[in-house]
Amino acid sequence: MTSFLDRVLAPFVGAMSPEAIPGWFGELAPASADAFAAQPAASTALLLLGFALATFASEDLACIGAGLMVAEGRLAFVPAAFACAVGIWAGDVLLFVGGKVAGRSLVRRRPFSWFLGEAALERGAAFFRRHGVRAIFVSRFTPGLRLPTYVAAGVTGMPFGRFATWFACAALAWTPLLVGVAALFGDRALAALDAVNAHPILAVVVVVVALIALERVVLRLFTWRGRRLLLSSWRRWTRWEFWPAWAFYPPVLAYILGQAIRHRSLRVLTAANPGIDASGIVGESKSAILGLLDHVPEHVARFERIERGGASEARLAQAVEFMHRESLTLPLVVKPDVGQRGSGVRIVRDVDALARALEAARELDLLVQEYVPGHEFGVFYVRHPTEERGRVISITEKRLPCVEGDGHSTLETLILADTRAIGAAPTYLAQHAERLEHVPARGESVPLASIGNHCRGALFLDGAAYRTEALERALDRVCVPARGFYFGRFDLKVETLDDLLSGRRFKIVELNGLTSEATHIYDPAHGLWHAYRTLFEQWRIAFAIAAHNVRAGAPTIGVVPIMQRWWADRRRGALREAL
Repeated sequence: MTSFLDRVLAPFVGAMSPEAIPGWFGELAPASADAFAAQPAASTALLLLGFALATFASEDLACIGAGLMVAEGRLAFVPAAFACAVGIWAGDVLLFVGGKVAGRSLVRRRPFSWFLGEAALERGAAFFRRHGVRAIFVSRFTPGLRLPTYVAAGVTGMPFGRFATWFACAALAWTPLLVGVAALFGDRALAALDAVNAHPILAVVVVVVALIALERVVLRLFTWRGRRLLLSSWRRWTRWEFWPAWAFYPPVLAYILGQAIRHRSLRVLTAANPGIDASGIVGESKSAILGLLDHVPEHVARFERIERGGASEARLAQAVEFMHRESLTLPLVVKPDVGQRGSGVRIVRDVDALARALEAARELDLLVQEYVPGHEFGVFYVRHPTEERGRVISITEKRLPCVEGDGHSTLETLILADTRAIGAAPTYLAQHAERLEHVPARGESVPLASIGNHCRGALFLDGAAYRTEALERALDRVCVPARGFYFGRFDLKVETLDDLLSGRRFKIVELNGLTSEATHIYDPAHGLWHAYRTLFEQWRIAFAIAAHNVRAGAPTIGVVPIMQRWWADRRRGALREAL
């Protein structure tokens, strides 16, 4: 009985044999395992060369594949490990040379820009400066650190001879270990797969999945950082507050569809807030919505809308003139006039940062807004058109998590060691990529998030205890005169909690319409069913308000225009991320 590798490789081994090489340039010669065995030295050399080149695509998978060949007895351990080590070393040298020749501009050139950003390069450079030669060995055993560290070694001017020597040592230490582990356990895996005679394609799928699991899971278990990142992944999959939208929202969408069937229309929803473009379902202007509140300027954070295009100097001059006119000082908030889930929101603390932010998103309409310090809350307000007074159905307290320095741990270590931060570790690591190697002083508090948005790392807590009659009446004074607004969430800030409870001296930084959420559901103390029950009730209220407005003559928007708006907003997404 032929082995598993015989069955899988039979179509390919002939093409690797010396007899088949002329067929690459003309008619392909017949492939057979016999031809492969007829020229063992040449075929083995080609196979080793193939594994060396395969390391350019995936170092770990190439080493694992070579280990499986060792387990099958087709390759000797030493030449297999050496071939992979040579390939890995050659790839490392190319990355080093690229960094040395092109410098930091390398991250703006394809294909490197697909895999390496400026923030990651800065992280690699800081890691290399802090650890020196030790960084070479640490990065070799730490997936995710390799690419930025190798390029950073070239950017920072490390001598070529020294680099080549130390990376050869690191490759020779790492490669035999990985090839050896694959060879040690590979014979058992292959023996098990030999039993799958009737389903070779299924067996190939099993092998590929197993190799990927070995690379992305098992190998990470060998380092503390890898184990903490695995824990982070586990937390995000087992705690619903971290779930991606496609995993969480299907039941909500099903409920909305059920309500649409009940009301015999889906477009009825676009009449929930007649005063807001499409009721705030997608693509609405933040400045236009805040314009509904011009009767209470004392409660609205001052802002200036800067239209897209135009000369950079003119856009900056408009922003500076706004500051002078309103007697504002830095910092300021810069954000897209049409945005989603905190995307592109930036706090700028000097004029140079303001200029860079305006230039980075010159193809977007932007808001330059007064920065309001203090406590931030999300307050969801609803009012049926037949009622004179509204009510608050949700209050969310937004906290910006921090880690505290101990004088010797890097910021990355502090993030990965923190019980709460570990759940959102990828978000925090990406936001602080340029300073992950920074060592905060003992007792120094380092904020992990700067924007009160859950997907940007803010902690949301249920603020039901802050709901008061005074707060609801204060919001009535804001909302009732706002023609055409009945349903949405205010993002507001207060200097003290007493200001919130009494409904005094609050500043509205944003007002979200139809698709806003009662965000207190993201409190870690709440379960999944509480979240769904809350959102179902929220959408029931939205349909009830919208249906009444339709009967009163409010216009609606069809599904096709809404999809067009959604698609246009998707295209703006990449521009928002540039901020």
